Amino acid sequence: MPRTHQIASAVLATCLAWSGQSFAAVTELDSNFDGKVDQWHHLSEDKKVVKVEHDADFNGQVDQVEYFDDANNLTKVSFDRNQDGTMDHFQFYNADGSLARTEKSNKMDGKIDSKEFYGPNAKIRKVEFDANGDGSFDTTQFYDDNGVLTHLEKDTNNNGQIDRWSYFKANKEIDYSAFDTTGNGKPDQWQYFSGGNTISKVDYDTNSDGEADRWEIFEEGKLNKIELDRNFDGKADQIINQ
Repeated sequence: MPRTHQIASAVLATCLAWSGQSFAAVTELDSNFDGKVDQWHHLSEDKKVVKVEHDADFNGQVDQVEYFDDANNLTKVSFDRNQDGTMDHFQFYNADGSLARTEKSNKMDGKIDSKEFYGPNAKIRKVEFDANGDGSFDTTQFYDDNGVLTHLEKDTNNNGQIDRWSYFKANKEIDYSAFDTTGNGKPDQWQYFSGGNTISKVDYDTNSDGEADRWEIFEEGKLNKIELDRNFDGKADQIINQ
């Protein structure tokens, strides 16, 4: 995506158009010289480019729009990916021209259901999802400085409160997940994994004191042993072999 704007195409016409508060020039261009306008360059009163509309596939319909600030820096680009007349993908840029974030309507219904945030090194740092399309982002993924997924937070019952936390190893395998099953905002169940999605242990906090008092031990994904802390002193006092 270009960071600056240069007019290098044949000019077909220049006209005056109402920009909202004042008149500004609009330059129409034919970039592929097929005799049809496919770019519209909107200029401010001081002749600065503020917006460029593109018909990128030359079908007569605008499907890409670029926005510029007073310093001629690209600030935003919007795309109509399915050619339905509605923009469904947006890219936002920092003052230095680097990508700051993207917003997408993955279902192409005009509703933003995912956002990607980028760090200064152009690596992705965070992604938010609205899985059910209710307008509330229910899942957030977090990444380290190298763009590697470290953990995620999820609202599994769509009540506006995070109730699942998952953490990942450097090789992208899941390490463990914590769950809030009581709705008090604190985890009371922890699931640990080995070798990918093979569960190795599950810890439970049955009395909501923040400490595990029941431990289920698995071997090759099958329950092997249960340990119980019946007096809640932090130590197992009963073992049940399966």
